[in-house]
Amino acid sequence: MATLAPSAVRARLAVVLRRSAAAPSTSPSLPSHRPRLQCVSVAAAAAFSTSPALAKRRRYQPRDNNRLRGVSSTRRTGPREFLSVSDERLPRPAESAKAAAAKPEIDPEHGLWQFFYDGQVAQPPAKDVAFGRAWTAEELRRKSWDDLHRLWWVCVKERNRIATAAVARKQFDLGFGQYESEERDAAVRQTMRGIKHVLTERFYTWEDAVDLARSDPEIDLSGEGPAFRPAAYLEDEGPLGSEEASMTAEAQTEAGHQQAPAR
Repeated sequence: MATLAPSAVRARLAVVLRRSAAAPSTSPSLPSHRPRLQCVSVAAAAAFSTSPALAKRRRYQPRDNNRLRGVSSTRRTGPREFLSVSDERLPRPAESAKAAAAKPEIDPEHGLWQFFYDGQVAQPPAKDVAFGRAWTAEELRRKSWDDLHRLWWVCVKERNRIATAAVARKQFDLGFGQYESEERDAAVRQTMRGIKHVLTERFYTWEDAVDLARSDPEIDLSGEGPAFRPAAYLEDEGPLGSEEASMTAEAQTEAGHQQAPAR
């Protein structure tokens, strides 16, 4: 069935009502003629509305109330409506910013270069394996405190180099040098253990000396005045006496007779 326009529906309803009102009732047994409204389309009547909000013309029919329907940041669709663009020139970066973005000059004598071997992130295994043995405790006992202090920080710097090379080797997936680097690190750690052992021995010796000095009456640990206060001073020896001189002369004469060759 074809859908009628709202104006046509109203016109037909008016004609039917006028005819039913003008026709007289001749017999009560005859059924009264009532207008049949089955011809009116329900869908057309439901779609028609005189409210200004729904009667407003639209360029498109919205599917729902989502105002951002069809806008996607993943697909880069952009906004649905055209936006106004001002006629202003965009700012340009300053010359100093361009200079800062360029490659900076690196000082070849910078202190951070000491964390790398010859300015490289990792050296080949042939150079990693080229190292000597660890210092023994007997050799370290002969060193002074300053020498042990310098050697300790040399070992710390070497371990930093080894750790830096290990991180770079894992980051760039070089695939070589791990075994040689671990052997080198083991030798450095053995030297550092030897330094700790020697310093511990010296500390125990110092504690024993302090305990012994506390029981010595000639040593004062109060911090006031000299620490060593001997009870009796030794007198300077004078010139040799006559008896000592004669005994020395006889000893020299006997030694001369024994060394003389036999005739």
